[in-house]
Amino acid sequence: MAFLFSYILHHSRSVLTAACIAVMFGSLSAQGRTRAEDPSSAGFQSKPAVGGAALGSVQNPPLAGDTAREQFKRGQYTQCIELAQKAIEKETYRSKRQWWILMAESLMALGRYEQAAKEIDTALLRYTVSIRLLKLGHTANLYCGQADYASEMLAKIYRYGRWFKIEYWDPPDMVALGEALLLLESEPRIILEQLFNRAMRIDPNCREAYLAAGALAINKQDYELAANQYRKALERFGDDPDMHCGLARAFYHSDRNLMVKSLDAALYVNPNHVPALLLLAEHQIDCEDYAGAGKLLDRAAAVNPWHSEVWAYRCVLAHLGNEPNAVNTCRTNALKFWPTNPRVDYLIGRKLSQNYRFTEGAAYQRQAMQFDKDYLPAKIQLAQDLLRLGGGPEGWTLAEEVYKADQYNVMAYNLVNLRDNMSKFKTLTADKFIIRMDELEAAVYGERVLKLLQQAESELCPKYGHELDKPVTLELFPNQQDFAVRTFGMPGGDGFLGVCFGNLITANSPRASRAVNWESVLWHEFCHVVTLNLTRNKMPRWLSEGISVYEEMQHNPAWGQHMNPQYRKMILGGELTPISKLSSAFLSPPTPMHLQFAYYESSLVVEFLIERFGHETLKTILTDLAKGEEINSVISKRAAPIEKIEKQFEAFARKRAEGLAQNVEWAQPENGQVDPADSEALAKWLTNHPNSFWALRLQASHLLADEKWEQAKTPLKKLLSIYPSYTGEGNAYGLLARVHRKLAETEQERRVLNNLVTISANAAKAYIRLMEIAMEQKNWREVFDNGNKYLAVYPMLGAVHWRMGRANEELGQNDQAIESYRRLLLLDPADPADVNYRLARLFADRDPATAKRYVLEALADAPRFRQAHRLLLKLIKDSQPDKSEYKSTLNEQSELQIVQENVP
Repeated sequence: MAFLFSYILHHSRSVLTAACIAVMFGSLSAQGRTRAEDPSSAGFQSKPAVGGAALGSVQNPPLAGDTAREQFKRGQYTQCIELAQKAIEKETYRSKRQWWILMAESLMALGRYEQAAKEIDTALLRYTVSIRLLKLGHTANLYCGQADYASEMLAKIYRYGRWFKIEYWDPPDMVALGEALLLLESEPRIILEQLFNRAMRIDPNCREAYLAAGALAINKQDYELAANQYRKALERFGDDPDMHCGLARAFYHSDRNLMVKSLDAALYVNPNHVPALLLLAEHQIDCEDYAGAGKLLDRAAAVNPWHSEVWAYRCVLAHLGNEPNAVNTCRTNALKFWPTNPRVDYLIGRKLSQNYRFTEGAAYQRQAMQFDKDYLPAKIQLAQDLLRLGGGPEGWTLAEEVYKADQYNVMAYNLVNLRDNMSKFKTLTADKFIIRMDELEAAVYGERVLKLLQQAESELCPKYGHELDKPVTLELFPNQQDFAVRTFGMPGGDGFLGVCFGNLITANSPRASRAVNWESVLWHEFCHVVTLNLTRNKMPRWLSEGISVYEEMQHNPAWGQHMNPQYRKMILGGELTPISKLSSAFLSPPTPMHLQFAYYESSLVVEFLIERFGHETLKTILTDLAKGEEINSVISKRAAPIEKIEKQFEAFARKRAEGLAQNVEWAQPENGQVDPADSEALAKWLTNHPNSFWALRLQASHLLADEKWEQAKTPLKKLLSIYPSYTGEGNAYGLLARVHRKLAETEQERRVLNNLVTISANAAKAYIRLMEIAMEQKNWREVFDNGNKYLAVYPMLGAVHWRMGRANEELGQNDQAIESYRRLLLLDPADPADVNYRLARLFADRDPATAKRYVLEALADAPRFRQAHRLLLKLIKDSQPDKSEYKSTLNEQSELQIVQENVP
């Protein structure tokens, strides 16, 4: 084990002298034994403990009384202190240490830091080398503002770790030793394996080891590992509030529903569990339920009135509530006992950044780094803030510094790799816009992206009275995980297509996402640019999303969210979220459908407000939000009392739901009443319910499966007649078009698909099929129109660019034809010779030199391409000063000779 401590120190990022490279788990001799030698052969006598105190054996000493431990677990800290004080007066020497530890932990839970520090000092007079007491003393003295004394205790832990063999520490002390070495920035993997996991192997009931291992995993952003650690602990220890709270932290970024369940479990056992109350308050802040968060913080303050994070979260609420005086008071109280605690400003800044207040958030991170320039959580958060504010160089530099300091920091590692990937991006610039995207994609459709953003700016900025005062940056990622890292700092986020941070938009490129209209996504995100800037990033999420979805539909009725059977059922089933709590619907939706419904409901609220109170009222609401006013009070002031608005909106939404496809029978049979696989049972149900949406779709599905094409027309046409606006999965348009195609009824197929593409912006297969039909019929306008729609979904398919080129040629749109063919050449076409030949023809009259280059490329790919030969000959003739000498003198052989002389 001698090698181990040397390895830990070798990988430590704290400033340690060469003299520190000694032994912990079996000492090096003064004669200079090397690290490679077997440490087990070295004789070692531990230094005697001061005052004759013996170190703990391998087995845990008896714990403090079960009653006191249970009181602590239940949050009865005052009673636990009283019991511990009595026990210390009368217990034996060996068990007193456990009582002192329990009393110190209880005092600190109540915020009585100075008393805790004094009790620990008293205990250390007897238990001089107790690692747990020293570690508690380090924490207590930090909160007493005694940073130097706290550092001395950490130094003592380090010295004792060098002096004594690992076998002399009991498992809890072993864990405390590991925690101390982590504070000295030692190698986390070694600490985990050789101290935390070792403690668990020695004593499987060492709960401190499970807590420490879980906390380490969370600190390194390995949330899955943390969750597994806490689950194992809960299996062993049962209802332990610390374990439940740790598990909740592991779920914070991935599953808020499971997080809340874990917090409920923790608070059921211990209603005074301050870490659980704080995490739940943070969740309420994320849900924009600031009043609820305030109540939870009051509960936490009733337990520990001076908990730094209670006051830090109160400072966040003061910021969000536009209370500058309270901001200063709360921050001062948060730093009352530990004036240079970097976590306070880090936490305040992180929460402000999560609320899109990046400038303010970055300022807090800089303040945290003034307290501790090497405080990595603040440094990586500042990197993220700067990258979202457009401060790229400094942001990337900070991320690299964090990675060099802690190569286990997942976010820093991801950002460093992302920077390398993004260095290959192409940058397109124009007035007010900077676009960074994959070089190939930029060449294929970059100009189209730019034109779309310029159009959005020309429509939305005047509509909302906003003028861009600095460029908007758009970053398009062909790799979804790169998008997630750029956006969230971590892989994941599969359901997100784009995110706007103010003047920065990040989005998946069409190559990274499913068949979704990317133009509608960018329109949506640019609308966020407008509204976030108008409100200075002080608007609730539901309103921001609602306006963006609403403006999608205003620009193109086929974009955005529309009423559908699922939304109808949810509204009529009472699943509307009250407007005053609507942002919470985005944070912890039980299903992906509920998240989509949150977007739809938000857009419906915006539509309702505009319809009832006018667009100018909406603009006034945004102006008030920019001043820091609270959304519910603003709506009450500018429209009507929020309670009245919510009732009116519910009626509005119900009316919209009830108005969906009024001829449809939405009722479905009870479970077991009708066998969905039984065609006869379905037919019988349809006799009594002829407009049953459920039964007609099933019947059509059965007939299609049996290839009964003619019979399938009946239910499909019925579906289209009673619910013509349905374009969801398995819609009747697509199925009926399939039937017509099977029956070679091309004209009927074309009419059905044309009806679909007028109301759907994502019908990629329909666009392709309509192009095929139009090509056969030489209907070039339809080829062009449907090709244009397809490119708004996926612009990287070469076949579409070829058809667009042909259509543009036939329509006399030569400039557009040239662009289509040039893009096609970038996409490795099946017949590059034909594409180059067509480009040569288009350039023949306007730019013979360019035309000659393209025709030579065509002949390089297809040397016997006779049409290309003739075109090259013509270009050569036309380039001569006296063309008459060639007339009637060149035969086919001489033509070939001239061509051969010009073909490389």
